[in-house]
This record gives sequence, C-alpha cells and structure tokens, in this order.
Amino acid sequence: MKITTVKMVTRAVCTCSLMFTSLWLAAQPAASRQHILVDVSHGQIFWFDPAVPTDKKADQVERIKYLNGELVKNATALNADVSYTKGKFTPATLSKTDVLFIHIPSAQYDADEVKAIQQYVQKGGALLLVMDADYWSTLEQANVNDILRPYNIQFGKDSPIEQSGGRAKASAVVSKDLSIPYHGARQLTGGTPFCYSIQSEEYPFASFTTVKNGGKIIAMGEGMVSLYMTSWEGVNNYQCSEFMGDAFRWLLK
Repeated sequence: MKITTVKMVTRAVCTCSLMFTSLWLAAQPAASRQHILVDVSHGQIFWFDPAVPTDKKADQVERIKYLNGELVKNATALNADVSYTKGKFTPATLSKTDVLFIHIPSAQYDADEVKAIQQYVQKGGALLLVMDADYWSTLEQANVNDILRPYNIQFGKDSPIEQSGGRAKASAVVSKDLSIPYHGARQLTGGTPFCYSIQSEEYPFASFTTVKNGGKIIAMGEGMVSLYMTSWEGVNNYQCSEFMGDAFRWLLK
C-alpha cells in the first residue's frame, strides 16, 4: 500500500440498513454480545470514531462512515458490537473487550499500555494488529513490536514486492482461499503465515498465533483488506468483507 494517494472506493451506508443493525443489536441481551474495541488513541491514520465531530474533509468523513459501516456488518453477523477507545489502555479498559483492533498507529504505546495489552492477551483476549509500509507509519513512531515480542511475532522492513494483488490461504483463520488487495507491505516474521502477494510466498504479510490460556493474535503488515478496499488498480472484487468476517470469527471463538 505504498502509494501517493489513497483512492478509497466509498459506498453510502444505507440508512435503513444501519437502523436495522442498531435495532437488532439493541434487542440482543448485552451480556450475550461480544465486544470489538477499536483503538483511535495512538495517531491512527485511517480509523476514527464516527460519532465524534471531526474537521476531516468530506471524502474522509465518507470513508470513516464506510469503514464503520462495514465493520458493524461483520460484527453484527457474529453477534458482536463495536466501540472506540480514546484514552490510555489499562486493564480496566480491556476488561470487557473480546477483540482489540489496532490499525496503523503512528504514536507510542507507553510501558503500562504495552503491559496491559500483553496481560489481556495472556488472559485469553484477542488482538488484531495491522501495520503497513513506512509510507504510513514507521516502527520508530509506533512501538508495536514491543507488544508482540512475547509471542515471537515481529514486524520488519518494507517488503521488496510492491506489485498489486494479494491472497489469503485457507487456514484456521479463513475458511477458503480469498483474493485480497495488496500494494506493498511490511515484512512479518513468526506465527503461522497465511497472507501473501500473488507474486511470491517469500514475504508473507500476515500471520496468526494462539497463546496460552486461549489468547489469539492476527498480525498484518498490509492495511488494505482491513480498510475494506474491494477495488484497486483495475480489480473490483477483492473479498475484504469475507476476509474480515472470517478473521473476527476466529478471534471471537
């Protein structure tokens, strides 16, 4: 995803669909639903809380609405809800979280936050952590490797493969091979690799692992699929929703 501009393909989120989603979730007992928490407190490049007024440009506001709408669709199908955290991570912040979603941060997690996230995973929590090429955020800006170090997964330098097109291989995470967007990425080591450029499997950009007490981690070095970018450079049917649905399903098990 090392590009000069991001030409997001945005779609208007249908009002009646969102109303149905809200009513359906409201009808479910709160205790029976699971909870996806999205980090928007560490200089996130793309994700913002759609309920908070913003000075973003119109196209950015539409993208925020689109992203939230797609995430809510995936969550609803899994009897989960979505919320956003705007403060420092603490054990209390994470106590009612089933999946923590961190997407391309550009700021540091302090030592207490790193410890809180690690304890959360070690007690059975699930983490989806997405980075991308240096164009968006460097490992000096965001110390995500500190979070992942106990689990032997680490982000590295940018992948030498920049051609477009990626795929996810059938695995414990995704139920079948899926076509997903790719345009450059950050290399990743450790875990069980399952996402690759269509050019080569030499530099996987996503892996997963299960830790003691049932904690789960998916780490990704490319952010396009988690931005629900179904169209890119002449391809208009990338299976982003299917991928994200499968990923959250695995994390929420």
